[in-house]
Amino acid sequence: MILAFLVSVVQGAQPLFVEDAQALPGVVTTCGSRSKDYILEVDGGGVALADFDRDGDLDLFVVDGSTLDRVRAGEPGLPPRLFLNDGTGHFAPAPEAWAMKASRWGMGCAVGDVDGDGWLDVYVTHWGRDQLFLNRAGQGFADATERAGFEGSRWGTSAAFLDFDRDGALDLAVINYLAFDWATAAPPGGGCSWKGYDVMCGPEGLVPVHDQLFRNRGDGTFVEASVSAAMRPMEAGFGLGAMTLDYDRDGDTDLYVANDSTPNFLWENQGDGTFKEVGLLRGVSHDMNGKEQAGMGIACADIDGDGRQDLFVTNFSGENNALYFSRGAKGFSERSAPSGMAGPSVTRLGWGTALGDFDLDFDVDAFVMNGHVYPQADRPGTDTSYAQEAQLYRGSADAKFSVERFSDAPARVMRASTVGDIDGDGDLDVVAIELDGPVRVYRNRTLPAPAEGAPHWLRVALRSPTKNRFALGGSVTIEVAGQRRSAELRTSGGFQSSVPPEVHFGLGAHARLERLIARFPSGRELQLEDVTVDRVLVIEEPEVK
Repeated sequence: MILAFLVSVVQGAQPLFVEDAQALPGVVTTCGSRSKDYILEVDGGGVALADFDRDGDLDLFVVDGSTLDRVRAGEPGLPPRLFLNDGTGHFAPAPEAWAMKASRWGMGCAVGDVDGDGWLDVYVTHWGRDQLFLNRAGQGFADATERAGFEGSRWGTSAAFLDFDRDGALDLAVINYLAFDWATAAPPGGGCSWKGYDVMCGPEGLVPVHDQLFRNRGDGTFVEASVSAAMRPMEAGFGLGAMTLDYDRDGDTDLYVANDSTPNFLWENQGDGTFKEVGLLRGVSHDMNGKEQAGMGIACADIDGDGRQDLFVTNFSGENNALYFSRGAKGFSERSAPSGMAGPSVTRLGWGTALGDFDLDFDVDAFVMNGHVYPQADRPGTDTSYAQEAQLYRGSADAKFSVERFSDAPARVMRASTVGDIDGDGDLDVVAIELDGPVRVYRNRTLPAPAEGAPHWLRVALRSPTKNRFALGGSVTIEVAGQRRSAELRTSGGFQSSVPPEVHFGLGAHARLERLIARFPSGRELQLEDVTVDRVLVIEEPEVK
């Protein structure tokens, strides 16, 4: 029955996702002018799914941008907004207590429990001063930027919370793009061209800005640790995407950064409070031909069931998206072509992405939100287009992928996205930003399915007694029918976005797990036998007495 159900989804007229226009009606974001005369107007905002009010369902955080007219007039940008879930996957504006003031021009966001009080907070990156909003026990947000010690004004894109020094408090990595000054930036037609057309300038020819690492002192304040952690004075990249992972499985968290038109970085945690950049050495800095690419979004998962985290990076049009399979501590092997993911991506420009079991068949799938940076892409001879269809890459047991339509939606200029079970039915849904358009909600059609033969699933969250309450950096491994799947706890995901601090497994016909192993950031393990599924399982780490 389950096989017949899944085949009907693949072969039928309906794609796996359907847009729900009523889930978030009338919510749009702004990012400069539609003519995209400057590179500042290209990226769009970020999105996050997380249970901010702790009522058991996922709420939606949306980062908005600004316009150059507002900047020139000395006005702040458009503020970020929180939308609360009613329990069915429909969102409504949060009460006034959750309202936030804007900085200059919003970009991305990262979610984590900064102060260890059990409530999720949010950090917002900007072209301008970044912001930290603390969750006041589900009663609203408080701006804690100044008290936390975040100063300066850069162009931040993605950000990621991680406990890099394993002291139990969440630290923060902020990915920066480039130095941009609208007053001195090259005007439209200022000498930059693409395929024979005048276009906005950048990033090549502009100055990249170093990424930053902030250490949490544990008292509500942060101190920049970029130099002491040996992440500088290395040469900067045009940073866009961030992903936390323990790629070498040594118990501490590493950091992968997707750079635009410069080699990607893999920051290997040395376990002594410092990092070492090993992207080239480990095979994730360039494509399989040794060429640097223009990386945007990052996804991470154990695709082939070997217990190691694999990496997927979305890239510019004319470049294929990159799929790096882990070979353990030795590094990675770029396998986008033999996996079936390279060819279908060459004419697209990818942004938001995720790896997950979207059809619940026990194999890892992927999706990519696409859209070009140049409106001129619609002109003759470009071999691409400005608006582009999103893609679903359906996985198989041999870690190969076949491309399908993501939804029935027409081609659009898409950017950031996040993924989570917004309606509580067990499958993963998607929320994505259309550049200068609506925030769009896509529901997964897999469930509910007929009770007989419906695929099974499991969502798992870990809780730690430390200030890293949501156990970011921990992992969950499941065993069933002689097979294993592993997933890490993180909130970094995609492009300029954040995902819920939990892991999700599709289980196909498996109605029970033989074994589940929870590994906490402290290094402790908890093993459960004969685990029931089709539920949300929260596992507490016992306190050491």
